[in-house]
Amino acid sequence: MSADECKSQSDPQETPASGYDTEGSVKTEEYQTVALSDSKNQENGDCSFPVMKNDTGVEPAIPLTAGDVCLAPAQELWSAARDKPVRLRMETSGFGSEAPITIHQMFRATVQKYGDNPALRAKKDGTWVTLTYKEYYQHARAAAKSFLKLGLEQFHGVGILGFNSPEWFIANIGCILAGGLATGIYTTNSPEACQYVAHNCEANVVVVENNKQLTKILQVKDQLPHLKAIVQYKGELEQKVPNVYTWAEFMKLGADVPDSELDVLIDSQKANECCTLIYTSGTTGNPKGVMLSHDNITWTAGVGGRMLNLKMAEEQLVSYLPLSHVAAQIIDIWLCMMFAGVTSFAEPDALKGSLANTLREVRPTSFLGVPRVWEKMQEAMKAVGAKSSIAKRKIADWAKGIGLQASYNAMNGDSSVPWGFTLANALVFKNVRKALGLDRCKACFTGAAPITKDTLEYFMSLYIPLFELYGMSESTGPHTISWAGGYRIMSCGKVLSGCKTKLDKPETDGTGEICFWGRHVFMGYLNMPEKTEEALDTDGWLHSGDLGKHDKDDFLFITGRIKELIITAGGENIPPVPIEDALKEEVSIISNVMLVGDKKKFLSMLLTLKCNVDDNGDPTDELTPLAVEFCRRHGVIASKVSEIINKKEPAIYKAIQEGIDCINAKATSNAQRVQKWTILQRDFSISGGELGPTMKLKRPVVSKMYEEDINKFYGE
Repeated sequence: MSADECKSQSDPQETPASGYDTEGSVKTEEYQTVALSDSKNQENGDCSFPVMKNDTGVEPAIPLTAGDVCLAPAQELWSAARDKPVRLRMETSGFGSEAPITIHQMFRATVQKYGDNPALRAKKDGTWVTLTYKEYYQHARAAAKSFLKLGLEQFHGVGILGFNSPEWFIANIGCILAGGLATGIYTTNSPEACQYVAHNCEANVVVVENNKQLTKILQVKDQLPHLKAIVQYKGELEQKVPNVYTWAEFMKLGADVPDSELDVLIDSQKANECCTLIYTSGTTGNPKGVMLSHDNITWTAGVGGRMLNLKMAEEQLVSYLPLSHVAAQIIDIWLCMMFAGVTSFAEPDALKGSLANTLREVRPTSFLGVPRVWEKMQEAMKAVGAKSSIAKRKIADWAKGIGLQASYNAMNGDSSVPWGFTLANALVFKNVRKALGLDRCKACFTGAAPITKDTLEYFMSLYIPLFELYGMSESTGPHTISWAGGYRIMSCGKVLSGCKTKLDKPETDGTGEICFWGRHVFMGYLNMPEKTEEALDTDGWLHSGDLGKHDKDDFLFITGRIKELIITAGGENIPPVPIEDALKEEVSIISNVMLVGDKKKFLSMLLTLKCNVDDNGDPTDELTPLAVEFCRRHGVIASKVSEIINKKEPAIYKAIQEGIDCINAKATSNAQRVQKWTILQRDFSISGGELGPTMKLKRPVVSKMYEEDINKFYGE
């Protein structure tokens, strides 16, 4: 069967490429079905699964939706070799038994049903330019042929280094269609960090955004023995360099490569083979290349979307989070493709302020923000509120009280709303949603790092519940999901349908290490068999390194991370995040907190104050309006961080100490009380190295950077 003959047999109206309807029930009346009841077919690499009749009642009955189900022979659940397939964690019924499909099969199924629908939107010279799904697919094939022309070898990497754009998506998918391993590289990486990733994935081609990123690769190209070409997708080349192409030149290179040659490659791909590498942020050593299979991606996108009740050809998303991170990839590229949604690209300075404008223009139907994004929104709205008249502030406070109660009612399954809700909604909630660009947003998500209860309740008070997601690169993104029909504050939700959670070595209160099972579990770490065996136990469970417990309704609550646990000199294990979050809630001028005290006699804290950032996103010395207001309320006239530190401003230091006294009073033991602290001159940032790409605190890095300050706590 040629690639262009690959036909979806799904219902042409509302069924995603996976063959399940959008409500999550299996449609079995009109389709050929296949049995995947044991692993023999996978071990033999058999493409012709035994066919069952729909009316036999024998499980499982699985719709065959996009071409043949074909798996490569595999006995093992994991692999550290780029070209070695794995055995899938198939279930005998339900979501986990769905027929495996490749990226191309998923893409073609969407193109065949929704080819004329808009797929990608980006601004060019201030005007939105749109690609339909047919055009998107044609561009991806053209890119694939150009990669082949440049000498891309099967299971070798194509590194992609740049901000989110249609070219990023097209290069990513073109690489996969051509048999390569799509590999995102963080734009904040140094030349050395780029070299590590490109060398590790044996990249034949690196695609860069602009001259800034091109310069990084040119600096290290002599240390990349597999590199054959570089492609720049924005702007003209500032200098002509051999084997460096503009995007326009690149897209024409493969014009003479026969379609049949590409089709043979596409048709040879198996759902249990690797197609994508996600590199971990490397907070505790070199980054690890997380190998994801076609099935990892297509299955997770399908199941995740159905749990969230996404609608075919109705979803609108804004792409702005780093695409080298698994969360952005699975949502922006794959979920959108599976459900024929529209991805609109934010401007490169999105996190420096322009995101708000994009949201108001696009008005997405769902939106994922990392905690720092939600915190920034919260701070901005509070700053606006502080300047409002007394009357407006009173109305807002009254409405927020009603909104919080209504949100808690909804969370607990109570459809009633407090008296005055309709008025509060008309006066406040609708206006806030419109101002944020979230007026048609059915679900707002948070994930990738811990979020405070204060921020969650702030948005609940505006009747904008934030649904927490939890997972890892190693689980193709989500493992647990919260949604309107199932969420609890401070919980990460319930396990993805078709997956399982195990709490390993549980304590008396039920807390144990969170372990994952399901078809979302990765293949292994590229070229790292020992690290892979550390992550996956002998039974194939993925050990997350996170600690958590379930409530009576099976909602998962994260209580800490094993590697982050502070073990005091007295041997007590202390998770730092709850203590850090408690102080941020008590003292609103504080931006970031890091608890220290591993192997020490007592706990101490590194603190930073809320400050403005410059055009590059770097923290400045200027306090934010909310921080200035905090100072004013405490009788201090200050506009800079340095003014407070240099004067050791008594009123501010007293307020911080009182906040620490407050959390110490709630401590469950003396070992959990904080005894010393200091304010650092500069807030944490991505560029400074203290935060990862999703604003997650890099504790080992901070400990090393501020080693002198930490040693002073303990007289060392």
